[in-house]
Amino acid sequence: MKIGELAQVARCTVETIRYYEKEGLLPEPERTAANYRSYGNPHVERLRFIRNCRVLDMTHEEIRALLTLRDGPAIACGQVNQLLDAHIGHVDARIDELLHLKQQLSTLRRQCQAEQALADCGILQGLASMETEARVERHTHLG
Repeated sequence: MKIGELAQVARCTVETIRYYEKEGLLPEPERTAANYRSYGNPHVERLRFIRNCRVLDMTHEEIRALLTLRDGPAIACGQVNQLLDAHIGHVDARIDELLHLKQQLSTLRRQCQAEQALADCGILQGLASMETEARVERHTHLG
């Protein structure tokens, strides 16, 4: 199948396919006599695998590691479990960050009543006067 057909079957864009090829996540396909890319079912399966990993917010490095394990010799899935456990840790850290952000926004929101004049808006005043916290170093894989 051609790249457009693969994109349709895998429900992604042609640009995404080319990007994953460039990143080495998707192997380069064979070429036809007319120099068109020719994809097969293994490409569809791998692309779906990559897309599903991305839906789970995995980085390209994590996906690459999973693909390496998947393509390697048959071994126990302990390394896959370790990778997923680390990713769950990243998700937990991000949840903590988002809960802190929600608390900050809720505190700010309580500073304003809808019937106040804009000049007296507690949210706008709070944004202008609040002390910015030192940027917390993220402990997630997203940086």
